[in-house]
Amino acid sequence: MTMQYTTRRSDEVTILDLTGRLSLGEAVAFGPGSGLVLSETVRELAKKGEKNVLLNLAGVTYVDSSGVGQLVGAMTSARRQGISLKLLRPNAQVLNLLKMSKLDTVFDISEDEATAVASFTRGATAGG
Repeated sequence: MTMQYTTRRSDEVTILDLTGRLSLGEAVAFGPGSGLVLSETVRELAKKGEKNVLLNLAGVTYVDSSGVGQLVGAMTSARRQGISLKLLRPNAQVLNLLKMSKLDTVFDISEDEATAVASFTRGATAGG
């Protein structure tokens, strides 16, 4: 199953609930347009004026190195667009890949959605 997502809001946070396999190989296997490219999705959210994005990874069943690359690309795109991007509920495989590549220190990662949503407000207040 290729990567799919649904969008919802909680307070001032846009939550992308991701499901499926996070891998650029999926688009190759299933044809152009079949895979989600996170950095493009982040750019589209920026165009809509979104400033806080939470990627809910609870439904992600598989991630490979290109999938981790997509997460990094999404973070880079978010920073360029002035968006605060955080991760929610990565499974053990995703967390291990992030730790092995030392990216667990780059991403703000939460296990609890309410805490993650509240952290955007705290961050804006502390930085603002």
